[in-house]
Amino acid sequence: MTIRRSTLFRRAAAATAALGLAAGLTACASDGNDDDSVITIGSTEADKSQWRAFEKKADEEGLKVEIKSFTDYNSPNPALANGDLDTNQFQHIQFLAESNVNSGEDLLPFGATEIFPMGVYSKTAKSVEDIEKAGEVVVPNDSTNGGRAILVLVQNGLVTLKKDGILAPTPNDIDTSKSKVKVTAVDASQTAVAYNDGKVASINNNFLQSAGVDANDAVIKDDPDAPEAQPYINVFVTTADQVDNADYRKLVEIWHSPEVQKAVADDTAGTAIEVKKSPEELKKILEDTEQKFRDQDKK
Repeated sequence: MTIRRSTLFRRAAAATAALGLAAGLTACASDGNDDDSVITIGSTEADKSQWRAFEKKADEEGLKVEIKSFTDYNSPNPALANGDLDTNQFQHIQFLAESNVNSGEDLLPFGATEIFPMGVYSKTAKSVEDIEKAGEVVVPNDSTNGGRAILVLVQNGLVTLKKDGILAPTPNDIDTSKSKVKVTAVDASQTAVAYNDGKVASINNNFLQSAGVDANDAVIKDDPDAPEAQPYINVFVTTADQVDNADYRKLVEIWHSPEVQKAVADDTAGTAIEVKKSPEELKKILEDTEQKFRDQDKK
């Protein structure tokens, strides 16, 4: 019996999400709050100063918020769908689209935050030709960020895919006979280690500072202003029945306040590019991206 890659991915993702959710909720159990006036927000970067600035500004605006910390990307969406969170803010639209398609949920964005260009870094390579000479590029192994990194390589003529139109390609989708470099996928946190070991690596924005890497030193990167980059806009997300909640919409305004934006810039070493789009625009981008994932699975 032949099982399609998408089916295997959904089974693996479901199992991973279940395990991750259990771990995430265990870590957050002691922080539980039954006060309906408190808005709980899930984040994978709850320790960042941007959230301290956000909490302070929200309090000034008369909103009580609680930031719940998650240590992996698979847990916050199930926690939101299960009612353990009111909203989350950790993902871009493409991650949300793939999550919705695979889980059957209908989580929706209600506010944009920022976008982060995906870059490829090296201590020695200074050009596309240098990357080709290095012969290998290390990328994150999660389907969304790793896929985006591979697409950056495609756009720069370093990698050729077996077929066009793949939203989140993996190394298995690469035509190695036509590609100029080998792509090795590792845990996202290990891309920085690979970089410091002298390899060419695509590093998530989350790990740039810990690796001592300046985002401006990227050898190649995608264009955040291009239409193709819209799925990578980071967003506040909630359930469909709460997407028009006035207090939640106010969270977005608070995020774009000067105080919070300064903290975001400090946390990200200036790599975050602020984005403002209406919930309707974000929903359209989400729907289009979800449809592309569905169409891709049919092929």
